[in-house]
Amino acid sequence: MKLHDDIHNYYEHLVTEHIEQKGLDKLYSADYLADICCLALNQVPPRYIRYEVDMAFYLPQSERRQMEMNVSHAVEKAVGFLKSQPQEKK
Repeated sequence: MKLHDDIHNYYEHLVTEHIEQKGLDKLYSADYLADICCLALNQVPPRYIRYEVDMAFYLPQSERRQMEMNVSHAVEKAVGFLKSQPQEKK
């Protein structure tokens, strides 16, 4: 069984938006950004939706701000964790 193609975790949008706002997409490779996303998303609860418009109309502004703060903290923690890891030699 396959879930509907429109179903996704709203936090994915918030994490990628935060990464772009902070300019991290200009600093790191696609693989490194994928690691940041995975680590950050594992720190926040999933919030599955079908349509972005649902969140725009039905999410209270205070909850949206809290979600953005959670994402900011999760991304910072993910970047800090990755920076603390020894670099692999190629």
